[in-house]
Amino acid sequence: MRAAVFHGPGNVRVETVDDPEVELDTDVVVSVLAAGLCGADLWAWRGYTGTVGSRTGHEFVGVVDAVGDQVRTLRSGDLVLAPPGWSDGTCENCLAGLTSSCVDGGVWGEPGHDGAHGERVRVPQADGTLLRVPERLAGEPGTLLAITCSVPAAHHAAVSAGVRGGDTVVVVGDGAVGLCAVQEARRRGAAQVVVVGHHDDRLDVAKQCGADETVNAAVNQAEAIEDVMGRTGGAQRVLECAGTASSWQIAVEVVQDGGRIGFVGMPYPVEALGLSGIFQRNVGLAGGLAPARATLPALLRAAADGRIDPAVIVDLVLPLDEIADGYAALDARVATKVRLTI
Repeated sequence: MRAAVFHGPGNVRVETVDDPEVELDTDVVVSVLAAGLCGADLWAWRGYTGTVGSRTGHEFVGVVDAVGDQVRTLRSGDLVLAPPGWSDGTCENCLAGLTSSCVDGGVWGEPGHDGAHGERVRVPQADGTLLRVPERLAGEPGTLLAITCSVPAAHHAAVSAGVRGGDTVVVVGDGAVGLCAVQEARRRGAAQVVVVGHHDDRLDVAKQCGADETVNAAVNQAEAIEDVMGRTGGAQRVLECAGTASSWQIAVEVVQDGGRIGFVGMPYPVEALGLSGIFQRNVGLAGGLAPARATLPALLRAAADGRIDPAVIVDLVLPLDEIADGYAALDARVATKVRLTI
């Protein structure tokens, strides 16, 4: 089969690799229909992470092809969606809703495992990992790819920050997760949503997603922070969706005393966070890697019912063979979310 392989910063190639097979009775093999590229994939592309020779990608939708003997909830021909990693659904962490910390889990593309950017994927712990796609969403690949990763991350940010009805919310970051976070804040009843980003075209999309106001921090971050404070007086809830040193600085500066920051941006290259000011102001911090599998059933229902419409974040569609162009488009910020057709 064909699959994308990481060969170092700025170097991802589609190659012929061995077809995956069912190895354990709890596995299935999925034929991939569509896969996604998101901002987190850029950290390897830019040289912060990545193992040469590993597969790429952690977002995919496909059809179950082969089924292990102990798999009980899936059968051949099912249209399924995968979270960013696999989990058994039965360990203590999974039962507590922390599927991202499954004791028998892992992430796509780690050594010895398939990535999402290929024609087929072996899925360990299939019963605890995959979800059947609601019939209403079967023809919505953009929506489904957004729900695999970006929507659960946005949801985790909002839950971690404690967003509730009547809150003033600032979303820091205008990438795929930040745009989904606007919809999630609105769905949870936020009274005012302000988005801080760096790209006018993405900030326009943020308004389509429900933002009341947007602030571009690309030219002068200090002035942008002052602008946000003038519009909000300080936010009760801040959703940090970028993971950079500058996004953290903005988040800390615009949250009001006693407020909460929900953080889901992968933290590269943030090396230290000064805690004294946060301590003195009683600012709460919570977040991290979203336990996507635990929240996906409810988020799929929300999408099927029309309460969220995340397909708007998918703005570039390419065939798998042009995956390098997709990475370059994300890196240059001319695309927000790339859908790869397989």
